[in-house]
Amino acid sequence: MADSRGRATSARRPARARAAQQFWQLSDGQLAKLLDLAAQVDRLELKLTVPPHAHEAAWDALDLTFPRTPTHRVYYLDTPDRALHRRGMILRVRRSSSGADDSVVKLRPVVPRGLPAQLRQRRDFVVEVDGMPGGYVCSGALKSRLDARVAKRAVNGRRSLRALFTEPQLRLVRTRLKGGPDVDDLRVLGPVRAYRRTLGIAGHDRPLLAERWVFPDESEILELSTRCAPDAALRAAASTATVLGDHGIDLGGRQQTKTRATLDYFTGQRRTT
Repeated sequence: MADSRGRATSARRPARARAAQQFWQLSDGQLAKLLDLAAQVDRLELKLTVPPHAHEAAWDALDLTFPRTPTHRVYYLDTPDRALHRRGMILRVRRSSSGADDSVVKLRPVVPRGLPAQLRQRRDFVVEVDGMPGGYVCSGALKSRLDARVAKRAVNGRRSLRALFTEPQLRLVRTRLKGGPDVDDLRVLGPVRAYRRTLGIAGHDRPLLAERWVFPDESEILELSTRCAPDAALRAAASTATVLGDHGIDLGGRQQTKTRATLDYFTGQRRTT
C-alpha cells in the first residue's frame, strides 16, 4: 500500500531496511539522508552506549572480559569553556600500553562535499559517519603516530602541546580556528582509562569492539561498535541489531558520544541523571 503521494509504507519496505531500523531508529526520511551521506564517506561506524544499569548484564551476555591494564589512556585538549568543541573541532591524544601512541585532529560535523579537495584527497584523512540509535554525525579525522616519550612529557606539562601534532594537523587547527586559541594555550583534559576487547560473535559477519572507559571517579562508559563500508550500512545495522537483541542488549538507552561525555566530565558539565 502507498500513501496519497505514492510513497511505500513501512510494511512495503525491504526486509533488510526494516531490520536495520531496529538499530538506527530513524524515520524513513532520516534513514534516506543517512544512506545518501554514507555514499560520500570512507566508512561508517555503528555505536551503542549501554546504559550503566545494564553493564553487568551485557558483560555476562557477551561473555565479556577486559584486560587488567588499560589499553589506552585518553586525553582531550580544549579550553575550560570548550571553545574548540563548540567550533566543531576535537583534539585527542591516546597513550597506548603498547607504546603506539597517537593524536588526532577531528572536524565534526563536516559535509563531505564541502571539504577542500586538498584535504579530502589526503590518504591519512578519513571521513566517517558515526551512527548510533536515534542519530548520526559525519566527521573528518587527520591522525598521526606519536613518540611515546614525547606524548608523556607533553600531557604532563613538561613539553609544548604542539609537539603532540604534526605540521599538517596544526595547519588544520589554524585553518578551522582562525582567531581562536593557540594549541599551547589549551587545557589537557584527562586521562580516561580505556579498555578494549574485540569480539567475534556467531551470526555477526564483522568484529564487534567493546570499549570500557573509566573516569577518575571510577564511573564508566560501555560502548559496543562495529565498522563497515558505506555500501554495507543497512546490512551491518540489521546484523548488529539482531545480534545485540539476541543477547538481550537494549538499543533504546540514552546515547552519548565518548567525546562529549569526557568533555562534560572534565569541564564540570556532566549530567547527574
